[in-house]
Amino acid sequence: MVDTLDLPRPFSADTFCAHLSRQRRRPINVHAFPPAALGNSACGLWLATETDDHIFFETRTTPLHQEHIIMHEIAHLLFDHGSSPASPEAGLADVFTDLSPGTVRRLLGRTSYTTVQEQEAEMLASLIKTAADRPRSSPSAGVLGNLEAALGVGGPHAR
Repeated sequence: MVDTLDLPRPFSADTFCAHLSRQRRRPINVHAFPPAALGNSACGLWLATETDDHIFFETRTTPLHQEHIIMHEIAHLLFDHGSSPASPEAGLADVFTDLSPGTVRRLLGRTSYTTVQEQEAEMLASLIKTAADRPRSSPSAGVLGNLEAALGVGGPHAR
């Protein structure tokens, strides 16, 4: 999945979301959790409607962690993970009072890492950031290039 992404340089969650929005022709809006949601156990949330995607993140953490939360939610979006029902049981109906349940097509909140989807999203978020932080360099040739590719640090097939 990471190899299929065109990561903007310099990288940030904001530039990546803007890039994906243009590529998908579908807006991705990033928001801090509303104050009413801060008691909820989720630290990140992806909400999809018919026309756009909304990513919410916890503000009471470090900027690096906030970026990771956003990338985790982007990973759910990229994997097209299934949703939990947008219902009062989701604990967020009181927070998003201006959205009708019929408008919400997908709602994923991050509260734990026990499901395969959460583990996939967590791993992809980390891999995207690792790939974005890796300096772009010309691949080495020959044996050195093959060794770099095998270790994932360079070469034509690095991940």
